[in-house]
Amino acid sequence: MNDIQKNLDILFPDAHCELQYFNDFSFLIAVLLSAQTTDKKVNVVTKELFVSYPDVKSLSGANLEDLIRILKPLGLANTKAKNIKKLATILLEKYDGNVPATRNEIESLPGVGRKTCNVFLSEIYQIPNFAVDTHVLRVSNRLGLVDSNDVLEVEKELKAIFDEKDWIKLHHQFIFFGRYLCKAKNPECFRCPFKEICRKKD
Repeated sequence: MNDIQKNLDILFPDAHCELQYFNDFSFLIAVLLSAQTTDKKVNVVTKELFVSYPDVKSLSGANLEDLIRILKPLGLANTKAKNIKKLATILLEKYDGNVPATRNEIESLPGVGRKTCNVFLSEIYQIPNFAVDTHVLRVSNRLGLVDSNDVLEVEKELKAIFDEKDWIKLHHQFIFFGRYLCKAKNPECFRCPFKEICRKKD
């Protein structure tokens, strides 16, 4: 595992969250919107979204059709629009417009699952977590760290393998590795330091 961390430190020493945000509310919305799309697309869409709806109150009162129009480039626009409007309403009515700080409360919000909650807690509060998205799932399997497509199992195994103090950094490094080198299609194996242990045969 030390070799994997050493090489990831060389490849991506400054790996970080690429979603753009200005407070905890905007970050939670951005992470929710990032499901099944790219951070780059989310950053384009949230620029327009937060100009029109910069806070909980304005988003809660947003016109649903307008939200759907703004979110259309991301896919799943209807569902995402309904979720973020409902989420903002709950924050306004139940939490005085603030994002709650506990896992149970955050995961109870519309459209927010464990992965989104893990990303939120690690980025906003620096609470060690190892969020498993599509990149982390793919990379951890290809490197032979896990042998599962169950995200909860993969999260559990990765947490057991690596030191807690490294979870947040490694989460970002796995994402960068999967996003920019070990891609789902056309991975750049010719420059990968892990060719000898990679399970990808094609």
